[in-house]
Amino acid sequence: MPDPISAPKPTLRLIDAIVLIIGIVVGAGIFRTPSVVASNAPSESWFLGVWIFGGVISLIGTLCYSELSSSFPNAGGDYHFLKLAFGKRFSFLFAWARITITQTGSIAILSYIAGDYLTQLLPLGAFSSTYYALAIIILLSLFNILGIKFGTGIQKLLISLQFIGILIIVIIGLTAEPLTSISVIETPSSYTVSPTASISLAMIFVLLTFGGWNEAAYISSELKRGSRKMTFVMVTSIVIITIIYLLINISFLRILGLEGIANSEAVGVDMMSATLGERGVVMIGLLVVLFALTSLNTTIFTGARSNYALGKDFKTLSFLGKWNGNKSAPINSLLLQGVIAIILVLFGAFTRSGFESMVDFTAPVFWFFFLSTGISLFVLRKKHPDIERPFKVPFYPLTPILFIVFCSYMLYSSLSYTGIGSLVSVAVLFTGWLFSQLFGGRKKFENNERM
Repeated sequence: MPDPISAPKPTLRLIDAIVLIIGIVVGAGIFRTPSVVASNAPSESWFLGVWIFGGVISLIGTLCYSELSSSFPNAGGDYHFLKLAFGKRFSFLFAWARITITQTGSIAILSYIAGDYLTQLLPLGAFSSTYYALAIIILLSLFNILGIKFGTGIQKLLISLQFIGILIIVIIGLTAEPLTSISVIETPSSYTVSPTASISLAMIFVLLTFGGWNEAAYISSELKRGSRKMTFVMVTSIVIITIIYLLINISFLRILGLEGIANSEAVGVDMMSATLGERGVVMIGLLVVLFALTSLNTTIFTGARSNYALGKDFKTLSFLGKWNGNKSAPINSLLLQGVIAIILVLFGAFTRSGFESMVDFTAPVFWFFFLSTGISLFVLRKKHPDIERPFKVPFYPLTPILFIVFCSYMLYSSLSYTGIGSLVSVAVLFTGWLFSQLFGGRKKFENNERM
């Protein structure tokens, strides 16, 4: 029997879980994606409506994930659901994608965003952003290695400061008048295409900004009040996040207008510059760094837990399945995740790709596995009809069908938009499939199943 201290324990309070989810979702992306959405919006009301729709879609997904998380609580989250529904071969590809594409890529990009803004405030030379990015990844990984209580304590401090910053932005945006006329360089938008494609493209970026709420699934087994409370955690988080995004975008609209947002490369900087001048630029720089750090801390926290679940099931990577009971953390998983993220940052120092390029690389993979998790709800209802379900998704099967249909549409849209970037993602996934074939034969999977 496994040692009880070598597995996750219920140590998180409800407020801890909500803080973690809000922290990972409300990140630096809200200061970048509005310009892309605005460039594809025919009116201000449509622009705000897309953000509301993004919240509704996320809420539908949250209800589906609430049933899965409360019925099958596990530190592996989506990985665990996909394993139960489709087997370990398929779940391995999901974990491989998180390690090589989605999770570590997000860590690298967020650290670079923070590094870029820190460089504006205190440059350290030609590779200043890289130095900052590396230092941030190393420090936050070490914080999480010190243990879950220390990690969530840092998160609560960061998100408290973040809420103060959001409040400042909203108050300024809703009350201040521009000090000077707003001058934004107008360049033809590379995003504006047909109306249908514009809607699809806008939704890709809106839902990218909402991305991360499903990370609650990775802490379902660590909740003190039990997995029954996952619905409250996830729904509360989505409602708060939607309100925050609406208030921030209303503030942007009031100061810059729809055209100003669409033609801005840094909408937050432009808004604060127009209202507070240079003081505002410094303030928004520090705030964006804070947002990036908050999201980074949670991304590191949850990403290591899917790696831990992979190590429990895949013998060749069993070192990832070690749980430190004293620290209540998967130390090896945190270390590997940090190393890969550092490699990506070093690679980015010489081949930096823009924000859109990262979406180009990650979006198709993200929506493919999101779609698969939605389908797993139907599969698990059929395979495990008698298991206790503390929460059942309302209006079944309509609600999960809506989620699956929307995920399918977003997968199609992201493939249509990304082009060659999706081919790179497919190549990385294929490499993962080869790895599983070479080092994870059926016997190894079966042996690990019996352990």
